[in-house]
Amino acid sequence: MGLLTRQHSLLTFFIFCGVAGQTAFGLAQSAPRDPGARPAIDLGRVGGRLTCVDVTKPVPGLTSEQVKLFCAGADEFAKVDSVREDGLGPTMNFTSCKGCHQYPTSGGSSPNGKNPQFEFGKTYPPGTNVNPPFISEFGPVRVARFKKHLDTNTPDGGVHSIYTITGLDGADGCTLKQEDFQKQIDAKNIIYRIPTPTLGAGLIEQIDDKTIEDNVTVQSSRVYANSVRIPRGRLNIVQPFHAQGSENRNGNDGTIARFGWKAQNKSLLTFSGEAYNVEMGISNEIFPTEREEKTECQFHTVPNDITHSEKLFDVNPDDRIDALSDVEKFAAFMRFLAPPEPSSNSPGGAASIRKGEQIFATVGCAGCHTPELRTSPLSAVAALRDKPVHLYSDLALHNMGDKLADGISQGLASGSEFRSAPLWGLGQRIYFLHDGRTKDLITAIEEHDSNGSDATSVIVQYRALSNTEKQDLLNFLRSL
Repeated sequence: MGLLTRQHSLLTFFIFCGVAGQTAFGLAQSAPRDPGARPAIDLGRVGGRLTCVDVTKPVPGLTSEQVKLFCAGADEFAKVDSVREDGLGPTMNFTSCKGCHQYPTSGGSSPNGKNPQFEFGKTYPPGTNVNPPFISEFGPVRVARFKKHLDTNTPDGGVHSIYTITGLDGADGCTLKQEDFQKQIDAKNIIYRIPTPTLGAGLIEQIDDKTIEDNVTVQSSRVYANSVRIPRGRLNIVQPFHAQGSENRNGNDGTIARFGWKAQNKSLLTFSGEAYNVEMGISNEIFPTEREEKTECQFHTVPNDITHSEKLFDVNPDDRIDALSDVEKFAAFMRFLAPPEPSSNSPGGAASIRKGEQIFATVGCAGCHTPELRTSPLSAVAALRDKPVHLYSDLALHNMGDKLADGISQGLASGSEFRSAPLWGLGQRIYFLHDGRTKDLITAIEEHDSNGSDATSVIVQYRALSNTEKQDLLNFLRSL
């Protein structure tokens, strides 16, 4: 056989195999790929004079007074706080709420692109704050918790602020050293948390405890593909504090907390007060003492943020809203924030998204990430009353195994338990998991499989999917 004849025969063979592969065995399936986050709307290109509700959407149906409160809260949420005017510090993780909760809009999570914490640590003030290794220029906003006190080997678990006000305008005479984060890293004693999105948080706040409890019961009784069952989620019930035999009981004992990575906060007001105190160092009427009480670093009355009762009787009714504390305004802003809107235009198109939604339910993802709950029919805010909440979470705690365990206990949540993260808005989220360890959705899914994880059996089902089915699932998740 001549050279040309042999080449012709080989070409015929490969063509035949290609055709056979397409007809007899189906088209070759490419590996699944995370479509990536959908971009946020560039408000600078919208044109015209933008109002508060153009920039950040409130839930539909608010009264005009509620919209004013929402906008006042949005302004405070975006404000950069200072030392003398607002009581910033003495230690903090950043200077504004929006700085950490900004993507895809105010109230979201870590921004896309440059990390504002990195810019602060590099620039303000020069030479007095240094960015630790876990704060990178294009990484997620992070806060640090220590697992234990290294000197006593006793549990810690608290947030340790990254920066200080030393060298900032208005902080003359205050000299503080940053924590030795490298020491904690070397001792493997440090864990990280990224900001939780707060979009639609008011709807979550208005879900009855009984609705949450009943859903957990129903989900634990369901059987998914290949007889998969999801272990019953544990609710983070508000419990009394026990110390040396004494009890500090309160009227909320026995009710369900639901905000934060471990569902450790009961309400948006508590969430706001704690964040203002812990993340920005600003004491308030909910957490009235300073986290760092060095006398030379106090430049504001304590608590820093208070209700201004004298403004309640202002002649101009529009100015009376300024009587509210910043914490009250933060809570109102988050309470009235619209939930994330799903998209039918994510990669893959509507048909792929519908298939992915069916797969999500079939393999058992919905066992923890409940697609829908409903708010109370008795909510005091009509716009939040008896509404569907497409949050994709049961708001319960689940054991996530060794890979994701952070060793931090909060309320009833153990070191390996986390609240099922609400997946609404996932299509525009940049970083995943509690510490922002990955930007890839596939990696985030795989990390759910580890020793002791409630999700291991679901990941087995996920891995058994064809590449096309996996891609449909990813397209669905990125449509949320």
